[in-house]
Amino acid sequence: MRHRCFRPSKRRVIGALSAGLLATAGLALPAVAQPSHPAEVTTPASAPSAAPGDGLALTPPMGFNNWNSTHCRAEFNEAMVKGIADIFVAKGLKDAGYQYVNLDDCWALPQRDADGKLVPDPVRFPNGIKAVADYVHSKGLKIGIYTSAGTKTCNTAGFPGALGHEKSDAQQFADWGIDYLKYDNCNNQGVDAKQRYRDMRDALKAASESTGHPIVYSICEWGENKPWEWAGEFGQLWRTTGDISDSWGSMLSIAKQNLPLAQYAGPGHWNDPDMLEVGNGGMTDTEYRSHFSLWSIMAAPLLIGTDLRKASAETYEILGNHEVIGVDQDPLGKQGTVVSSEGGRWVIAKEMADGSRAVALFNETERPQHIATTATGVGLPQATAYRLRDLWSHKDYNTAGAISATVPAHGTVLYRVSADARWASYPPVAELGIDGTALTEAGATAQVTTTVTDLGRTPAHQVSVRLTGADGWRIKATSPTRAAALPTGSKLVTRWQVTAPAGAAPGAYDLTVGADYRSPKGAKAAARLVSAVHVVVAPPSGSSYASDLPWLSALNGWGPVEKNTSVGESSAGDGHPLTLGGTTYDKGLGVHAPSEVTYYTGGRCSRFTAQVGVDDEEGTEGTVAFEVWADDTKVASSKTLTNADPATALDAAIGKADTVRLVVTDGGDGVTSDHGDWADASFTC
Repeated sequence: MRHRCFRPSKRRVIGALSAGLLATAGLALPAVAQPSHPAEVTTPASAPSAAPGDGLALTPPMGFNNWNSTHCRAEFNEAMVKGIADIFVAKGLKDAGYQYVNLDDCWALPQRDADGKLVPDPVRFPNGIKAVADYVHSKGLKIGIYTSAGTKTCNTAGFPGALGHEKSDAQQFADWGIDYLKYDNCNNQGVDAKQRYRDMRDALKAASESTGHPIVYSICEWGENKPWEWAGEFGQLWRTTGDISDSWGSMLSIAKQNLPLAQYAGPGHWNDPDMLEVGNGGMTDTEYRSHFSLWSIMAAPLLIGTDLRKASAETYEILGNHEVIGVDQDPLGKQGTVVSSEGGRWVIAKEMADGSRAVALFNETERPQHIATTATGVGLPQATAYRLRDLWSHKDYNTAGAISATVPAHGTVLYRVSADARWASYPPVAELGIDGTALTEAGATAQVTTTVTDLGRTPAHQVSVRLTGADGWRIKATSPTRAAALPTGSKLVTRWQVTAPAGAAPGAYDLTVGADYRSPKGAKAAARLVSAVHVVVAPPSGSSYASDLPWLSALNGWGPVEKNTSVGESSAGDGHPLTLGGTTYDKGLGVHAPSEVTYYTGGRCSRFTAQVGVDDEEGTEGTVAFEVWADDTKVASSKTLTNADPATALDAAIGKADTVRLVVTDGGDGVTSDHGDWADASFTC
């Protein structure tokens, strides 16, 4: 099961996430309207990167591709494509910068005509591709198409690829008015990648010159031959990774692969970490905001992959955020770089054409995290104070130099920070924090501490804080909840007792921290942070199989984590018997790297054991490594395993850990066929 661009029936993933995920960062939201004028910058911007002479894709392409939402189903047709163009206009996506309406695989018949020409499927496209292109163009938009640098495309139906037909196919595309070609990598017959992609480049150039119609060239080579090192000579963008799927694990893995490649991006040459999954249902809205924020700060192409005919208001809000899009489309063309990433707390900064910095504070962990940097730390000049613009809340603040937030689990706070002479006109930024036990049993009392910190150059006055929970929860402050004033850098610390109802069902429950304060000029401001506390059940005494116990959370690269079968990569229950080295196991977990399954052990368990390896169903493919973590300590691990390795025994002493995490990584070679089995996995408690 190779992960390639647009495999049929392997694209949609529903990640099994039971951890409580947060929707709102702990940031002050002033009650009064704030100015939205651009920052006054006191430092000159760097010169833009040299752009290629063709002038194509000087900013990352933005648009739509149908594959993630329709695959090869019959609903992918002329009416659907025209409808997307209409939606671009009606919903303001065109005004937000989205241009391309791209057709993916399955648009053609499986056979060429007698003259070797491609034939559009007459059922899907009864009026042909040119008619669709003309319609899209009539809306002031552009159209893209798909084929493969092989004898056939990636779909199992065997649609014709362009290998050996480059000149003819490129001319057809140009004659139809195509503006964008995505050129895949399936069925390439072992021909050198550079040769195949160079041949289509030359064919597109010749066809464009004959028609006067330039075509943006997207190289979908999956990062196999490090295209970032050479593809800039051929096309305007290149895939840096395998396919994305609609899961947190997949999105996170791909972002981590793409982030180190910043030096190769710039106007007319972009790293492409694959299409957007925003709105497809496998992640939370918090996670989708992170997805969109990360792609934007990485200057990635923004190609919508959800069915816009069915998209929610929240999906449109994420995809249509002009300020976040502005980070992606900044004309300087720099990809954001990693400032720090310790413990899953990421700071990513991107230099902007006006001298400001876009700064993403990204939390890949399962609990709220304090993530911080400084204005000078991201490259801004020393100044008395700075303007800090929150690009998701669309609010302005002043900061003394700290760029900091308590970031929700799997969340991202995205700022634009500048040295602005008008900093004093903005209220001080305040950060809320929450710390303490995130796990409690029904009827038990947890100790929680909240903080309100003034990060601004100006003081916060008349500060008050509150903590609220779900119905039936008892919450009592055991220290002061008010402060007359908080000068720069000072904080109000409040301790609380939080008691779950005796009959509370296992699961995640919201805890909301709220704070009110006034700026020096008397303007009201407020802050809010939504956290989660989990009601958990202690494991029974004795030996228990992991597949018989409830997990706290389960993250998986492709498909949900499976109990007592291998992973099937699509929906729950589609796996096969767990099999390692010819031995079949009745009990265990089937996962796909990158994967992380977390259990509550409550200090009651002493050991975890399992037989681990790559499931036999992957043949000679797949490489994985297994890790066992007791709270924050790695207590056991395997070497990188392949299908050639026998089942490996893991025996981990887990002591008094409250939680145990079962982690599977991709072995360091990318996510391809990485089916890992935790066979006979059991806890001794």
